[in-house]
Amino acid sequence: MRNGVVFETDLKGLKLLGRGKVRDIYDLDKHLLIVATDRISAYDVIMKNGIPNKGRILTQISKFWFEVMHDLVPNHLVSTEVKDLPKECHKYADILEGRCMLVKKTDPLPVECVVRGYLAGSAWEEYRNGGAVCGITLPEGLLDSSKLEELIFTPATKAEEGFHDENITVLRMKETIGDSLADEVIRISTEIYKKGREIADNRGIIIADTKFEFGILNDELILIDELLTPDSSRFWPKDEYRPGKSQMSFDKQFLRDYLLSINWDKTPPPPELPEEIIEKTKEKYVEAIERITNRAF
Repeated sequence: MRNGVVFETDLKGLKLLGRGKVRDIYDLDKHLLIVATDRISAYDVIMKNGIPNKGRILTQISKFWFEVMHDLVPNHLVSTEVKDLPKECHKYADILEGRCMLVKKTDPLPVECVVRGYLAGSAWEEYRNGGAVCGITLPEGLLDSSKLEELIFTPATKAEEGFHDENITVLRMKETIGDSLADEVIRISTEIYKKGREIADNRGIIIADTKFEFGILNDELILIDELLTPDSSRFWPKDEYRPGKSQMSFDKQFLRDYLLSINWDKTPPPPELPEEIIEKTKEKYVEAIERITNRAF
């Protein structure tokens, strides 16, 4: 921990399984312990600076949505309370409080499941270059951030750290995980997005797109990783939405826009982030959790 930021954990006595862009994962034998740090990535590169309390915000948002979506699909979450962790974890309570998830072990699917209700990000770039996204032809004349008449499902490969995820077609996804499982993943992903979009809309947020991950446990499809957070979704303020340009956002698009403004080439090493950018990014995350959960953070 440095300057109140948990950038990386070192929980001695626990088996570190790996570090993602944001999360440190420990093997607790029957379960996994996922610790959301305050790291932040952009364009698949981890920044040098963390965002204070970001890990706690992501964990609490995911917890909220896992509870809301439980009637649609089982998920991997067992508990977010330190008291429910094995005793060897309790001495790290000051680090783990509010930012840990005890989860079931699954066999993760090798694809990311992206549902888009609006044309933004890599989808907008792909559309501009050829009128289609992941092999799905879209109507002519759409603008940056246009609302799509129908939702589209655009899967992606899961890249190793330091590499970019690659958008793929549904056909390629079916070749990878099989037709039946792919169809089930598409159905559930779409249902979750629709329900989440409706709830967020009532709280002044547009969920433009989002990413889901799934695993298999005892031959059952399980929702894993994070859920409808500012790191896995684009959140836009509903009252400021105007198609034809990049939108104001409650997610890390604010950071991406800053990095574009300084002409960073999107490759390591990342630039040092000014204190103002760190603080404003933190404010975006705080506003996101307060709007979504309808309570103060």
